[in-house]
Amino acid sequence: MTDFARIYGGSLYELAKEEGLGAQILSQLDMCAEVLDGTPEYMRLLSTPALTKDARRQAVDESFGARIHPYLAGFMKLLVDRNRIREFPGCVRAFRERYNQDNGILEVTATTAVELSASAREKLLTKLSQMFGKKIVLGTRIDPDVLGGMRLECAGKRYDGTVRDRLDRIEKGLRETVL
Repeated sequence: MTDFARIYGGSLYELAKEEGLGAQILSQLDMCAEVLDGTPEYMRLLSTPALTKDARRQAVDESFGARIHPYLAGFMKLLVDRNRIREFPGCVRAFRERYNQDNGILEVTATTAVELSASAREKLLTKLSQMFGKKIVLGTRIDPDVLGGMRLECAGKRYDGTVRDRLDRIEKGLRETVL
C-alpha cells in the first residue's frame, strides 16, 4: 500500500467515523472495489487522459452515484481528479485497517486442504477469539497442496501447521544432515 493510499484511505475513514458511517462506507467501498476489480476496462476508462475529468466524474456518478454515500462518491471523484483512481484498492485496504483496529476486529485467513465443516469453523472462530481477544473475521482458502493441517495468516504473520510445511522441514533437515 502506498503512502497516498494510506493517507487518503485513512482520511476517508476519519470522516466516516466522525459521521458514524464507518460500517456503511466500508460495505460500499467493498462493492465499488468488486466492480472495479471485475471490470479492468472501467478502471482504464476512469484513468484515461483521453476523457476530460468532468466526463470521468460523470462516469462515477452514473455507475455508483445512487448506490453509494455522497462522501464516497466525492472521494472517488477526488481520486479521478487527481489521476489516482488506480490507488483505490489501497485506499480500501487503509480504510479497512483503520476500521478493524478501532472496532477490535482481526481478519484471519485459514488455508486447508479441504473445506472446513461448520463445527470446525465455529471451534476455530471461538479459539481465535479467545487467543487474540478480538472479533474474528475468518476467510478460508482451499489448497490441496497443504495435504492436511492448517495455515493461518493474520496481522502480517503466518502460522503454519500444515503437513506440507512439516514435510518440507523434514526434507530440509535431511539435506543438511551430513553422514
